[in-house]
Amino acid sequence: MTPDQDRITAVAQAQPPFAVTLGLRVTHATPDRVEAELPVTGALANRNNTLHGGAFMALADNLGGTATFLNLKEGEGTSTIESKTNFFRPVAIGDTARAVTVPLHKGRSTMVWQTTITTGEGKLAAIVTQTQMILRP
Repeated sequence: MTPDQDRITAVAQAQPPFAVTLGLRVTHATPDRVEAELPVTGALANRNNTLHGGAFMALADNLGGTATFLNLKEGEGTSTIESKTNFFRPVAIGDTARAVTVPLHKGRSTMVWQTTITTGEGKLAAIVTQTQMILRP
């Protein structure tokens, strides 16, 4: 592995405690694409026994943050400043939500990411678009 690949792997694996609590697992990470899986458990369910809307949004927010971190210079950070979610179908308990995050814009002060979340069968469940602000020391 190159030093840059080592850094990407380290960032992808060093998920924040909240992501670990959710059960999120990053399966692929590059500066232009982050993929993850989230097993849908009863702890993440709403009253309809499907993945809670907040869990959809948390999954996407975490991936947008991870993707941004993969593009930052040393010492920089990030914070979400806007997020929009469109829900298309539920993801049932026992299924796995799969997410793919790609950039729509990678600028000097903000980055915009789109996360597509599907069911385990690959059916579209939600699309989240978020803006990440780049924080400089």
